[in-house]
Amino acid sequence: MKITAVILSGVALIWTTNAALAEPAKIQTPSPVIYLADNLDEQDKLGWCIDTQGRGFSERLHAHSCKPFGGDVQFKYDAGDKQIQSVAFDGKCAELLSAPKAGVKLGLLDCKNGSAAQQFSFDSAKGEFRPGQSTSLCLVVGAGSRSAGPYMSRDLALAACSATDDKFKRWVIRPGT
Repeated sequence: MKITAVILSGVALIWTTNAALAEPAKIQTPSPVIYLADNLDEQDKLGWCIDTQGRGFSERLHAHSCKPFGGDVQFKYDAGDKQIQSVAFDGKCAELLSAPKAGVKLGLLDCKNGSAAQQFSFDSAKGEFRPGQSTSLCLVVGAGSRSAGPYMSRDLALAACSATDDKFKRWVIRPGT
């Protein structure tokens, strides 16, 4: 009787764990690209990429459905300079719009080597981007999504790593060939 209860408990634990697993995105965007590991609620299963707000170039960033043709959703990570760099807009890098704290948003500005506001460490084991030397803040997408024409968008900002569910902060870097 006890063995049956233990087995049933183990099966229930496995089922619960699998039910809570993230649904991976089906990324069609050409490399290089940085995207959220979890598809969340993206209606076409395209995933979530870093993107410029609006059409074309913008100095503001948000998260957006990863576009199959690429363009302004294509970013790459330069581990040497610790910069998140735009592929579509040469010489432009993600930058914190104010001192690092929860809620701070990002812009897309001229790359400046050594700029603390443009430095992001990437923890490949956890899939987390952290600003500068911060050990407590992560780059996250907002909990709510909204319509963006035929696509979807979310906020992109810093938040406390410990208070943020992995599905909102686990990133994948797919480098170019």
